[in-house]
Amino acid sequence: MFSELRRRLAAARRRAARVERRELRSFRKWLETTNNLLHASVLLFVPLLVGLVTLLANTVGAVSFLLFPPLASGTYTLFSEPEGRYSDPRTFVGGLTVGALCGWAAVEVAAYAYGVPTASLGVNAGAAALGVFLTGGATWALDLELPTAFSTALLVLITGTAQFAYVAGVALSSSLVAIVFAVWRREVYEERARYLYRTTEADDHVVVPMRGETAEQTAMLGARIAAAHDAGKVVLLDVVDDEEIAAAERECIAGEGENADSTAEERAADAAARELERQAARIETTVGVPCDVAVAVENGNPAGTVLSTAEEANCDLVVTPFECDEDDALTPFLRTLFGSDVDVVALQSTGERTRWKRIMVPVRSASDVAHAMLDYAERLAGGNGSISVCSCIDAERERRRTESMLANLTETVGTRCETRVSRSSIEEFVERNDAHYDLVFLGASTDRSAASKFLSRPTYERVRDLDTDIAIVHTA
Repeated sequence: MFSELRRRLAAARRRAARVERRELRSFRKWLETTNNLLHASVLLFVPLLVGLVTLLANTVGAVSFLLFPPLASGTYTLFSEPEGRYSDPRTFVGGLTVGALCGWAAVEVAAYAYGVPTASLGVNAGAAALGVFLTGGATWALDLELPTAFSTALLVLITGTAQFAYVAGVALSSSLVAIVFAVWRREVYEERARYLYRTTEADDHVVVPMRGETAEQTAMLGARIAAAHDAGKVVLLDVVDDEEIAAAERECIAGEGENADSTAEERAADAAARELERQAARIETTVGVPCDVAVAVENGNPAGTVLSTAEEANCDLVVTPFECDEDDALTPFLRTLFGSDVDVVALQSTGERTRWKRIMVPVRSASDVAHAMLDYAERLAGGNGSISVCSCIDAERERRRTESMLANLTETVGTRCETRVSRSSIEEFVERNDAHYDLVFLGASTDRSAASKFLSRPTYERVRDLDTDIAIVHTA
């Protein structure tokens, strides 16, 4: 009875752990979209900073509660648009402080003009107009234009005789917010690719099943992707359907098959082993990445064999030749790979190209697949290549939002990069421009529902006949 209870508890813990890992993976994918990261940062940092300033106001008399409205809205502006016009720490602190100083000056001038004490002036229309005028002129002249500066200028009017304390509080609290923002932007936002985009740290151990006529080009693509990381490694995999041939091929690779009887199986194994070793040597010489060879028995499921080999060899990316049947549908081999929890790149090669420097990356949204395609493109293009990130829109009103999305995507790319937005359909755009590129990256659309795929076929099915190579990307 107790053993059965322990077994059920252990099973429940394993299920909970799987659910937790799945939820964490989904949350990480959600954060990979820059807008989602910014929303999460606003929800986290704006309340925390306002709470911190409140604590400061309760302990330091120089901090007035009247600075909360401009401080909260200014903090939101900082974290929601870290690359925006008003998201500069100097402008933030200087604008709020100059606004408060101008408001104070307006109160003093108005009180002198009316011949009344400052405390008796109250909320005076002339002082309000003069404060806004002075704030606009001063911030313009000092290049500290900030919308919330006008708020600090006007709030001085209701501080009574505590104008100096209010100005000091504005400078102190805004400096605190600016310091936190500067650290967050430098250490988190600008480094988000290193923290969030999984492929930038992973996908450096690559297994390449040597299948079909374009296996050599596919192996070079996998090698160049792996070579971008110091820990990169490539495993060339030969999958055979005969266990004896596989054993003989392994012996040939290990140098133990030279004295064996020259049977047909052994000759076939020797030829396959020599071809694998030749490919591995060429990759190591040309690309400079370590390259191993492996032989596995198919056992009726070649895709399953590839995935199990990837797990055994600690590989996190499969780079394979693209395959389709007579009806232009994916083969069962590729469908199984695209349905797995391993990242996959399928290369449709149109020639003998083994180096890709001019790369097009069409995207629909700032998804994890888009980030993965950009990462692979950057690895292939290197420092002297170029990447074109493109998106197609249906209406002109979508242009600004799409341009912003592309800008967020390319901010973390070190290679020379351009963005393009087109009103044409994606297939028309790609077919019109493919001749200018060596490689076009496309998503495998494995994250779309069946209904979505029924209404609109995946892009790679609509642009099959291109004059350039196509790489189709699936992310786990």
